[in-house]
Amino acid sequence: MVQGDGRWTVLAPVTERGEAIGLLEIDLPEQPDDQVIAQIARTAHALAFVVIANRRHTDLFEWGQRSTPFTLSAEIQRRLLPAAFTCEAGAFALSGWLEPAASVGGDTFDYSLARDLLHVSVTDAMGHGVASALTATLGVGSLRNSRRRGDSLVAQADQANRALAEHANVPGAYVTAVLGRMDLRTGRCELLNAGHIPPLLVRGDRVVPVELPRNFPLGMFPEERYRSAEISLVPGDRLVIVTDGMRERNAAGLDLGAALLEIAHLHPREAVRALSDRVLAIAGPVLADDATLLVIDWYDGHGPRRSVRGADISRASSH
Repeated sequence: MVQGDGRWTVLAPVTERGEAIGLLEIDLPEQPDDQVIAQIARTAHALAFVVIANRRHTDLFEWGQRSTPFTLSAEIQRRLLPAAFTCEAGAFALSGWLEPAASVGGDTFDYSLARDLLHVSVTDAMGHGVASALTATLGVGSLRNSRRRGDSLVAQADQANRALAEHANVPGAYVTAVLGRMDLRTGRCELLNAGHIPPLLVRGDRVVPVELPRNFPLGMFPEERYRSAEISLVPGDRLVIVTDGMRERNAAGLDLGAALLEIAHLHPREAVRALSDRVLAIAGPVLADDATLLVIDWYDGHGPRRSVRGADISRASSH
């Protein structure tokens, strides 16, 4: 930003664990040195925690993030998503994105970070609209409940399967899902596929589907018993989980493997936005089905502190 009176404008990203919350703009009477820039950066980081603490008590921040009114189904779906779409730690970085259809299609993604474990999930409920959002609520609620009890990945799937079969508002409703649990000490990642599109592993210059035991969707057969498998991640690996909205109808015109290689250098936060923009360019501006993706980068080195700069502070003055 340029001003004609010789003043300097500093733009500082407001971030927390890699999540871009906002932008802090400060006008200064003279060119800031490195010490001032460092102070502004710390202030912006502290501001992120102020916003996080206060947005629990008001709708102001939620209003600021919306460019259009939500439907009832979209409002329900939004509550199923994590509060932060990006999370970064020493061993990994992840980011998720959901591009909703005109009539919400029941997609969700979720994650939870424990001391030595990272839990992730991507789900897609049958149908559209409020009925789909309610089915998704039941599925996600069950998965979170069993995860918070410390159940295994297979037990989480078993519980959600029975909950959906017994309590779904639409007879025969089901949810496809990929569930994951990553050991941050070793890079061992357990994955379970319940009738969903297989996850993709980006390693070097290759993109390959992760072969997993086949299971029926959650809620389809109440007596179904689920199976999982493990993969070993190596530093530099990227795990990508998408819903069928990224592959169906017009979106199928996107060469997903080639696109993932082209954006492999991007931080997951930028990668999910770049990929969703490509889907919208091909299948948008109004999608027939939700398009959801979750990108997880594995760095290794759980424990030691890793210094990152997810975005740079910019300075501008009059010429």
